[in-house]
Amino acid sequence: IKWEKSSAYDVRQVGRELNVRYVLEGSVQRSGNRLRMNVQLIDAQSGQHLWAERFEKPVGDLFDMQDEIVSRLAGTLGAQLIEAEARRAERTLHPDAMDLCFQGRAWLMKGISLECVTQARGFFERSLEFDPGNVEAMIGLANVDTVVGGSFTTDDGPARLAAAEAMVNKVLSIRPNSASAHMARGWVQTFTNRAAQGIREFEFALALAPNLVHAHAALGFAKSYIGRAAETEGHILEALRLSPRDVFAYQWACFAGVAKLLLGSDVEGVSWLRRSTEANRNFHLAHISLAAALALTGALDEARTAARTGLALNSGFTIRRLLAAQQSDNPIYLAGLQRLCEGWRLAGVPEG
Repeated sequence: IKWEKSSAYDVRQVGRELNVRYVLEGSVQRSGNRLRMNVQLIDAQSGQHLWAERFEKPVGDLFDMQDEIVSRLAGTLGAQLIEAEARRAERTLHPDAMDLCFQGRAWLMKGISLECVTQARGFFERSLEFDPGNVEAMIGLANVDTVVGGSFTTDDGPARLAAAEAMVNKVLSIRPNSASAHMARGWVQTFTNRAAQGIREFEFALALAPNLVHAHAALGFAKSYIGRAAETEGHILEALRLSPRDVFAYQWACFAGVAKLLLGSDVEGVSWLRRSTEANRNFHLAHISLAAALALTGALDEARTAARTGLALNSGFTIRRLLAAQQSDNPIYLAGLQRLCEGWRLAGVPEG
């Protein structure tokens, strides 16, 4: 809906008239050869401002700016609306299937610690009890199983990944063009020695939803499993360009850091992994990967501290579990993985 500059409006009235919970409001200003856009998300029921962002670019880059704005808005709004709906659901006396699904997704957005995935699983399972055909809850549950299966903290990882794939295939039989489902299947395939197939799934998801920023990072991650870790950083930088403050940026930084270690660029790996741990201190794999990176650069005391921090977040991680997962048989990847294992042993990560 468009309002003239001179017209005043009440956001709460707009919400009532259009039967919407949220309103996205924006303005455009031009100063010389620069264009500035201000955007804010407002709760239409309370009038409260939930989020604001500013974009500024040279006028000559208008088309690039347009693509960047759309991508950043799509990613950020998705996260903001999930959090807002989860908060609203917490205050609801009788939550429905979607309320519970939003709460599950909000927990996964907080991180992939044991507490986060356990809480998320509970909400998704309750959502499916209300509505067994809730596709979003099914994808959420598959993502939880994938996180657990790919965390190297339990011996039933293969079973969790198999359960995730079965659930995703069920979703795709119902909704074959679900970009989120194709993303979920791509992650399962990447974690089960089928990264080339995973890459095709991520590319298809991106074709279905061009603003799906996470697909860029996923492509970079998967390429490290097929011996193309040199391409990982470029994909991560593209994801960060489109969504620099994304709630999952800490994971993307970790992907880039591990790729650097696979390539033998340990100092760059330390830099990316520090960025990851600073963005979210509850991601055990970032701390444990940082431990390997620090050890390989000779900073053994810091490496052991990083290892202890990661293991305190999830004590189940062991080198044996990671190797037993056999996520890739690519010889280039395996050679890099041996370097990681060397770093972990120096840092005191348990063999298991």
